[in-house]
Amino acid sequence: MKTAYSFFIGLFGLTILVASCDKMEVENPNATNDVVIEFDNRIGSADLVLGTSVLTNSSREKYTVSTLNYFISNLKLITEMGDMVSFPDQYFLVKESDSGSQMIELKNVPTGNYQHLSFYIGVDSLRSIADAGLRTGVLDIASYGSDNMYWSWNMGYIFFKIEGNSPVIDIKGIDKFEFHIGGFGGKEGPTPNNIKNVGLNLPEMTKVSESTSPTVHIIFDVNKVMDGSSTIKLATSPIIHSPMVGKTISANYSKGFIVDHVH
Repeated sequence: MKTAYSFFIGLFGLTILVASCDKMEVENPNATNDVVIEFDNRIGSADLVLGTSVLTNSSREKYTVSTLNYFISNLKLITEMGDMVSFPDQYFLVKESDSGSQMIELKNVPTGNYQHLSFYIGVDSLRSIADAGLRTGVLDIASYGSDNMYWSWNMGYIFFKIEGNSPVIDIKGIDKFEFHIGGFGGKEGPTPNNIKNVGLNLPEMTKVSESTSPTVHIIFDVNKVMDGSSTIKLATSPIIHSPMVGKTISANYSKGFIVDHVH
């Protein structure tokens, strides 16, 4: 009797297991899903608060940031097998003043395990000189409003803008600094190429599947703008608009991005 009872219990358990397996849907290997790239501007490990956070550079100059904007474009994802998914015609303007702009959504990413992410800081030369009808959205120079991320005098976009105040600056009673970095090179009237390509490894193979839509959390350390491969002193260089002079700034901030985590 005990043997029959045990057999019945075992058969019942097996039936439940089979039924559970039947209910498990096999994911479509050809499916796509979205990937979100989140940009988080920080001072080391602390949140950046415009007009409030007090930063100190390596020259012991204190300053606050009132504006921080930068263009992100030409994003690419690379799988563990070396397959590349590109987003060549998408341009984004990340603004510290607008939390919504800090979340970049990449649509229809194929299923796969991704190990690398790259992007440009800036706007490529072809799009910079394209007909106005092709420069829409954040690239529309007729409706950029207070962002003012285009140089009318230089026929190009400001790739990276940081502005703020520091007590070490005194220009006719004004304590403001401005770093406006642009310059896309080119054959016609060549300028320095300050478009920077940032490549970042993704932790533990970031998975995209029919049921998995990851968010890649990227931290940008604002400290790197002034303290990277070159040291920038606000007392001597409070205003930088020239693409040639801006080369040191772009080299600095391009090293300020890291992948913090993926969720």
